Amino acid sequence: MPGLTKSELIAALANRYPQLAARDMDLAVKTVLDAMSEALAQGQRIEIRGFGSFSLSRRQPRVGRNPKSGERVHVPAKLVPHFKPGKELRERVDQGPDGGDVDDEPATVADLYQGRLINQ
Repeated sequence: MPGLTKSELIAALANRYPQLAARDMDLAVKTVLDAMSEALAQGQRIEIRGFGSFSLSRRQPRVGRNPKSGERVHVPAKLVPHFKPGKELRERVDQGPDGGDVDDEPATVADLYQGRLINQ
């Protein structure tokens, strides 16, 4: 199942908006991702209507095991990013790549960005 890399996203945006320079698209994507990363690092929640929201979840401390030695290891509490898809995204993904019922092949984020699920 193919994915979508940051460079592929930049190239897709540059193709979709040829009046803008590819370096401008690169800067725009990096700026958005940096702003999102910084907001999460500061403990803020990010909501993008129609797409979903990013928040932080707290994982409690636990006792794990070293897979090599089997020794018990203390794993401290930590915050991890969590994504919750919005209703519109869930419905589009549920419709499948052709807009019909879901088939055996799951839709990917690449499908979203390549316009297979998003009305253009």
